[in-house]
Amino acid sequence: MAPSTITVTLPQLAKMIDHSLLHPTMTDADILSGLQIARDNHVATACVKPYLIPLAKDALAGSDVLVCPVIGFPHGNSTTEIKVAEATAAAQAGGAEIDMVVNVGKVLGGDWEYVTDEIRRVNEAVVANQAILKVIFENDYLQAEHIIRLCEICTRLGVAFVKTSTGYGFVKREDGAYNYKGATVRDLKLMRATAGEKVQVKAAGGVRTLDDLLHVMSLGVTRIGATATVAILEDARKRGIGYEPVEVSFRPMEEDGEMGGY
Repeated sequence: MAPSTITVTLPQLAKMIDHSLLHPTMTDADILSGLQIARDNHVATACVKPYLIPLAKDALAGSDVLVCPVIGFPHGNSTTEIKVAEATAAAQAGGAEIDMVVNVGKVLGGDWEYVTDEIRRVNEAVVANQAILKVIFENDYLQAEHIIRLCEICTRLGVAFVKTSTGYGFVKREDGAYNYKGATVRDLKLMRATAGEKVQVKAAGGVRTLDDLLHVMSLGVTRIGATATVAILEDARKRGIGYEPVEVSFRPMEEDGEMGGY
């Protein structure tokens, strides 16, 4: 596909990034190293597991980087009561943005009353504690009709963000291997088209390059989840993106193309 262009600044790119520190094998030392990356690069948030909120809060104190804990992560199978309690505790501990995984089985089963009630209760708990909610759909498991319905529910409930994936929603392929697509162009267009104007869209799961980031920006995405923060921002500097707006070109993905790996 022919290159496209977009006008951006380096701070604008940095504030689109939730730096992801969610792999289950990460030690406290790994987390501290990742939090320093988040701090040095002035990203939007550092995305952490709930037990790490105190560590992240201390490490990011005095910076412009917020703490973003995940709830019901990665499979969304906790009861609604547990998700509400976990989200409340996370917000009260210092989580400014909360990323919560929906109950995928209930979505696929069409139990929209359950799904709506769960999102409503978690969102109310988060907002009551001066935080905002991002609702993770895990699009690899869903069809277009599920994504549309979830966007409609989140819009009606006043959720801050809808989000594509956890980065851990592995699906068994025809060859028997497990993999995932994560954020695809097709799904991001669908989410932006069906979520309300006040609901932002977060692309997570495979946004690994500057071209990926610039492309999803052009689709109306305002936040990404990424582990490749350093590589993305270093490439931005190499391509002349600084503190003043500059027009840059990027190579768009195919309509149903994968963004890569998380």
